[in-house]
Amino acid sequence: MTEKTLWVAIIGAGPAGYYTAEALTKHNDKALVKVRVDIMDCLPTPFGLIRAGVAPDHQSIKNVTRRYENTNLRDDVRFVGNIALGRDISVQEVSELYDAVVLATGAAKDRPLGVGGESLNGVIGSGAFVSWYNSHPDFRDLAPDLTVPAVTVIGNGNVAVDVARVLAKTAHEMETSDLAGHAARAIHSSPIRDIYIVGRRGPLEASFTPKEMGEFNELENCIALVNPDHLPDENDAAIMDALTGQQKKNMVHLRKMAENRPEQKPVRLHLMFYHRPVKILGEQRVCGIQLEKTRVESNGKCIGTGKIETLPTGLVVPCIGYKTSPIPDIPYDDQAGRFTNEDGFIAPGLYCVGWARRGPSGTIGTNKPDGIGIAAKILTSVTASGKQGRIGLDALAAERGLKLVTFQDWKKIEAAEIAAASGDHPRAKFSSVDDMVEVVS
Repeated sequence: MTEKTLWVAIIGAGPAGYYTAEALTKHNDKALVKVRVDIMDCLPTPFGLIRAGVAPDHQSIKNVTRRYENTNLRDDVRFVGNIALGRDISVQEVSELYDAVVLATGAAKDRPLGVGGESLNGVIGSGAFVSWYNSHPDFRDLAPDLTVPAVTVIGNGNVAVDVARVLAKTAHEMETSDLAGHAARAIHSSPIRDIYIVGRRGPLEASFTPKEMGEFNELENCIALVNPDHLPDENDAAIMDALTGQQKKNMVHLRKMAENRPEQKPVRLHLMFYHRPVKILGEQRVCGIQLEKTRVESNGKCIGTGKIETLPTGLVVPCIGYKTSPIPDIPYDDQAGRFTNEDGFIAPGLYCVGWARRGPSGTIGTNKPDGIGIAAKILTSVTASGKQGRIGLDALAAERGLKLVTFQDWKKIEAAEIAAASGDHPRAKFSSVDDMVEVVS
């Protein structure tokens, strides 16, 4: 019996893409119809936000890439880097070559803050800022001006915490990180003395996790501060009994911060709850931000009190969420910031997974059941139709002179990064696509 091949293209080499590929090929040794998967990415590097989004000082989180590496070592899965939708190939062309196409493009586009002055120089969304200090090639030339005394980070999630912590840590504290060299030079020579994390709700509504919160109390050169009046009354049994385990752990860290004094260390980290931005001040670049005090009603609604205060600041980093970048001819839900889909189904033969499907929510592990679900849909509803798959892709790439990067090529790039690292740094990341391609060419 002639073996049939179901060709699947996954666009995006992040966690969602890899979990989908793993699920698609899991039963290949028993199946009559073999699934062959090509995971395509616009960069020569795999792993998506694991490489470009996870904080550079949180190296243990990046160990999940070992699982994805095992997927790449299968002969029925191939990583195809340095090929971009729109630039090198269209969705229609991919669909003509593969039986199913899965959009796993993530959500890298910053949501707008929606206040006056956000177009000023010195307002940089967290997606761009995090990509800059993580060596993403598209943001290597961002060059934020860090020669400012104060920075304001908007948001009460772990991204805001990461941004503030990376700015607060010394070079010594970052010596085991893979912080981009250009970012390290700018951050560690900066005169920043005050870092503000501004959230419109209170500490009980904040979404940061205890581990990240606890790190603020261990900073070498920076003291974390919080207004004790913003913390729940620990003598109120009703309030304390209603707290979740995570909230209780966060309160332990926050109460310790409430006892700190600003003169204890040269850099101050202020957690400002119950404040929301209403206007960013400046003529050409940021010089301050207006904040309105808020309160949270018993029904959970957050409202402004009308009381305005001005905070001097030279850099504003909104960390308020992301949107998937639209693709021409693919239905898109602008309000939700993702592709329009029904449980991952967009159109016959076209699916989406991860943040591209559900919006920017959940953790890295959330993408595993998501990938399993999309794989099941494909395996039960798509049939092998004799399309060319990777043979056709390779022919198209050769015709257009594209320099595709395989997983074996990526391992050469990775080896070069490790070899270039100094001290205890795990790697010195390339921030140029041309430099990466040169390594393997």
